[in-house]
Order: sequence, then C-alpha cells, then structure tokens
Amino acid sequence: MTDFIEHSGFISLVGRPNAGKSTLTNALVGAKVAITSDTAQTTRHRLRAVLNTPDAQLIFVDTPGLHKAHDALGEEVNRSTFKALEDTDVLALLIDASQPVGSGDKWIAGLLQQMGQHVPTILVLTKTDLVDSEALAQQRALAARLGDFTRIIELSAKTGQNLTDFVAAATALLPAGPRWFPADMQTDQPIEVMVAEFIREKALRSTFDEVPHAVGVAVEELTQDADHNLTRIQAVLYVERESQKGIIVGKGGGTIKAIGSAARLDLEQLFGTRVYLDLRVKVRKNWRRDAAQIRRFGYGEAG
Repeated sequence: MTDFIEHSGFISLVGRPNAGKSTLTNALVGAKVAITSDTAQTTRHRLRAVLNTPDAQLIFVDTPGLHKAHDALGEEVNRSTFKALEDTDVLALLIDASQPVGSGDKWIAGLLQQMGQHVPTILVLTKTDLVDSEALAQQRALAARLGDFTRIIELSAKTGQNLTDFVAAATALLPAGPRWFPADMQTDQPIEVMVAEFIREKALRSTFDEVPHAVGVAVEELTQDADHNLTRIQAVLYVERESQKGIIVGKGGGTIKAIGSAARLDLEQLFGTRVYLDLRVKVRKNWRRDAAQIRRFGYGEAG
C-alpha cells in the first residue's frame, strides 16, 4: 500500500535563461545535480530534483529557460519546458532581481497564465545578493504587476537567504500524496546524462561566446572498476565547425585538458571513485538543426 504524506508534488521552476533556476535547484537539494554557467540557455534538459522532509516530498523541476527559438534545438528545449507545465502542482516564476524586468519576463508570465490558470504561482526574485534594498523593492513592484501571484519570495541561492521561506511556501501549496521517489534519490537524471552535462558545463566555462551553443556531449563508454576504485569514461564533444573544434582543443590541447581536469573533479565527487576521463572533439555540421542528432544527445523532450 502506498504511503501517503501530507504534502507531495511537483514545483516547476520557470523563467528566462540565466534567471537562476539551476543554481536554485542545486541549493534546494544541497547537491550539484544541475549544471550552471553564465551562458544563456545552459540548461537543455528538464531535470527533476527531490527534496524530502518528514511530512513532504518536493520535486523541483528545473526547466530550460524559455526563449524565442532560432533552431530545432531551441524549439525542442522550449517544448520540454511546456511539457513540464502540464502536470505541475505549483509554478515558480523566477526573475533575476539584478536585471530589469523586460519583455521576456512579460511573455513568460503571459504563457504561465494561459497554461496554468488553476495552478498556484509563486513569484521568486532571485540573486538578491547582487542588489541593494532600494533596487530590490523596485524590482518587486515591477515584477508583481506581471500576474496574480499566490506568494512573492525574494531569495539568494548563493547565500541561502530565504531558501527555507521558499520551501515552506511551496510545501504549503502541495496536496497530500505519495512519495514519488525513494528517500535517497536526489534526481531522476540518468547517470550518462549527468556525466555529459558536467563535461559540457566545463566546456561552456572554458570557451568563447561563439562556441557554447554549438557544443553537444555524448558519453560513448562508462565502466566502473570496483576493485581499483576507478570509473572510466570516454566522451565526445561535438561542435558544428572546424574553427570551433580548434577553440575547444586549444593551443597544444590546453583547453580540452583544462575542461577534462575540471570535469574530473565533479565526476569524482559524483561517483565517489577516481575517474579516468578520455575526451575527444568531433565536428558534426549543423547538428542543432537536425532532430535526429538532438535526440541522440537526449535534449528536450525527444530524449
């Protein structure tokens, strides 16, 4: 018989690219399950992260940032976000308090009103550590005009300010229900997806602006050797042009080595073992416009 608890359900985190959804997701569950970077549209997967309390299970759905798509990849990740809104118990509209409230925020707020008319919505002003109290008050007033919000929370995932307030507000809005995931499960992401994303994160942080959106990562091999406390991973970073391959590889292979070294640290923490990481770079022209390739990388709803 299913064990029902007082509060159980799904909270979808929605907002523009770089609104802080993935950083907030990691802070809420106390572990790195989502990648982050300053590059817009870093998140390409709809990821569920689980927070358990004695009387509740909160499943935070970290969605790709909604944006006006310019290729098949953009359309697919937008579709992933829309899919997340179909079966959600609470919506959380994230707005970066350090940036002006703009047309993108208005567009997303309008979409939420259309798609989730009967779903309680929390307005979340993020990155409050980057603004003073006067600027924050102005942002709150402007953002509050975007819709009819059940609650307004101002928080900083970086400092932890008001995270407990957000969890309490979301919990109160959830219905009774089962624990959908085991108590020791932090995310629903397949391990190969997490590995690929951790590697892509380091590529985003190591390369120039013209490269990041063209990078896709595929894990070719993943084996674990318990006797030697070692995880062996072979992965390929795909780009769309030879010039991008040169940037990823770097002079004398310096950039790809730096990407591998940085990724290895996260992967060793993920697996709890030593990690041997073999990275290669290949060109696959215009893969972002090819639905089959997008599915191969597992992005959006196609994966």
